[in-house]
Amino acid sequence: MSVAVLLYDGFTALDAVGPYEVLCRLPRTRVTMVAKQSGPVRTDTGQLTLVAEHALHEVRRTDVLLVPGGGNRGTVAMMKDTGVHDWIRRIHQHAAWTTSVCTGSLILGAAGLLRGLPATTYWASRPFLKDAGATYAPGRFVEAGKIITAAGVSAGLDMGLHLAARLSGEEVVQAMQLAVEYDPDPPYDTGSPEKAGEELQKLALKLLADAAR
Repeated sequence: MSVAVLLYDGFTALDAVGPYEVLCRLPRTRVTMVAKQSGPVRTDTGQLTLVAEHALHEVRRTDVLLVPGGGNRGTVAMMKDTGVHDWIRRIHQHAAWTTSVCTGSLILGAAGLLRGLPATTYWASRPFLKDAGATYAPGRFVEAGKIITAAGVSAGLDMGLHLAARLSGEEVVQAMQLAVEYDPDPPYDTGSPEKAGEELQKLALKLLADAAR
């Protein structure tokens, strides 16, 4: 089973690495990082890089495509990159699953894959789904045909486990959840905008913007 994770300048680290931690340990599964050019790719903060093993033109098919989200700079650039959109559409045509985390769904939407479908994204970006012809649906992840979109950042782990169950069965994934000790018990109950309130929403977006490079 082959999994391709699309990296681009300004992507969010956990959007890519969260699902990777689950999927890379599935039996007979190979996860590959890809980008427009092979080599190091910076995250949205500019303080971390991951290495893309292959350029897009070298990857013609994969069983699973994962598109992470990113900061405004990275996401907007990818939403305008028609060359990347062409590649996404070609990969999607033959893939068993096409997935996204956070604002990665806006990139899928810009490529034309979400028209008429329910989808989710980062909480502050929900209104932009309608521009892609999609309908916002609540939940940590939303499955619509062979497309799975996850909500913001940490929801990629939930989506990764759900996808892993589709690929390898529930028993393997239950063991995998234990293997990565995914047993969330956050110290504060402010992990959604509905719980956090308006002031914390503003602060959260400021923290993201201030950390962006």
